[in-house]
Amino acid sequence: MASGEGGSTGTDSTGADRAVTTGPGAGDPVTEGLSPGVLDLLGLLAYAELVAFFRLSEDAALAPSLSDKAALAEMAVAEFGHFQQLRSQLTQLGAVPEQAMLPFVGPLDAFHARTAPGDWLEGLVKAYVGDGIAADFYRAVAALLDPPTRALVLAVLADTGHADFVTARVRAAVAADPAAGGRLALWARRLVGEALAQAHRVVAERPPLARLLAGATASGGEQGEIGRMFARLTDAHDERMRVLGLEP
Repeated sequence: MASGEGGSTGTDSTGADRAVTTGPGAGDPVTEGLSPGVLDLLGLLAYAELVAFFRLSEDAALAPSLSDKAALAEMAVAEFGHFQQLRSQLTQLGAVPEQAMLPFVGPLDAFHARTAPGDWLEGLVKAYVGDGIAADFYRAVAALLDPPTRALVLAVLADTGHADFVTARVRAAVAADPAAGGRLALWARRLVGEALAQAHRVVAERPPLARLLAGATASGGEQGEIGRMFARLTDAHDERMRVLGLEP
């Protein structure tokens, strides 16, 4: 993939030119042949997968049955495996994984602090909503990536079975207690609002990532294109709520 902004040209041992790109902010890792926007994307996805591992581990501890605990534990292990793949890719690209993830610790941690679930069902809906929005977000950008990076991103987004797990249990809970449906629908709306607010914050603070996202939509004004991307994420969320048995 072509080098992004801020690059200079050097010569490797074969005499061929290569792009040398500095990270998008002070203290960011120096990478070769990697645009700052792609570096941000991989750093964001890596930290999101690490957090998903911890979140699913916590959900497993709250699960009401041993079978549910085991199922969530397996999903947590899969998420950690995704994190390891991304960390390895960042290292191979010449980045320091911890530095690549660091700009996204604050926004993601803030989202989870503001949306701590009150019970088992709220935890399930939170995971379902967050995973769905994130998957749509990353898939929209994946088409712009070089083939190996695109393949990695799509592999990391592969369903671990969590969507079916959540859908079955939430629909059963709402069937048994219809009043729970209204409560969970309100919770889901709060979650999507918080998720999009944090996404806007990340994009505003990371211009290289904003430019990458704008390119993933269509030609035109950067902010307008990003706004349209977020509108499509909201539409996809509404459809997921219907699948879940909750009114969007």
